[in-house]
Amino acid sequence: MIRQGFFERNLRYLFPLPALLFVVVLMVFPVCYTLFLSFTDWTLTSGRPLSIVGLKSYLVVLKEPRFLEALGRTFYFTFAAVIVETVLGTSLALILNRSFRGKGVVKTLLLLPLVATPVAVGIVWNLFYDPTIGILNYVLSILKLPQSGWVSESKSVMPALIIVDIWQWTPMITIIVLAGLAGLSSEPYESAKVDGANAYQILSKITLPMLMPTILTAVILRSIDALKTYDIIYAMTGGGPGYSSENLNILAFKYSFEYFRMGQSAVMLVFLFFIVLLFSLGVMQLRKTFEN
Repeated sequence: MIRQGFFERNLRYLFPLPALLFVVVLMVFPVCYTLFLSFTDWTLTSGRPLSIVGLKSYLVVLKEPRFLEALGRTFYFTFAAVIVETVLGTSLALILNRSFRGKGVVKTLLLLPLVATPVAVGIVWNLFYDPTIGILNYVLSILKLPQSGWVSESKSVMPALIIVDIWQWTPMITIIVLAGLAGLSSEPYESAKVDGANAYQILSKITLPMLMPTILTAVILRSIDALKTYDIIYAMTGGGPGYSSENLNILAFKYSFEYFRMGQSAVMLVFLFFIVLLFSLGVMQLRKTFEN
């Protein structure tokens, strides 16, 4: 009876306990451990034991030109990709929200990039981008346009990677915005038609403002993922040619598993964590202004 009474009194704590343990073990602990490592000089090849050095590792990383360049590429990749994906994804959603023949087929085709594995996507796009046998340069030669080295040239590698990201993740924005469109109330549209509003006025004054919280939710989800992009870049270029496609994740990986400078790698990941956190909080605050 005592045991039964204990469980009955604490059911509200016991049921969420497995989920709480899961979050602590797989999310909170890795973040805290990475933060701890960022204050150390742990280097696997030095032969010295781990020691606490405070902010010394942060100062070393901030003076590293490769870190600052990787930080710039991370922002460039994220903002360029997410802006284009948001515009294209919202436009496609508005088109697919209408009734037309073959709509189901188009929706199915949109899902294909999302179900493809990043490594497979990278391999296929590397074949497209190949300077000698790639289909893109072949098309450019037929059109009498200048050809490009794509991922093999430092000046074109980031735009080429952004194109791949746009191709793969624009459908995600489309699906989220389509779900938002399905949930919009019909009353404002009926009032607008009675008042004689045209299609542009309905889109700009009713649809987009009502849809903005959904769009910003999609932007948050996509931006978090884009800031942490690793698989596509590593599969296609490995951060090259040279260092011209290194972002923070690729650089942190190299510092950890190629240079074995674990402390400085942890510093980079801490910077990435706070960039993602602050950006997410900022967009969420912006989203609240549209909801009010």
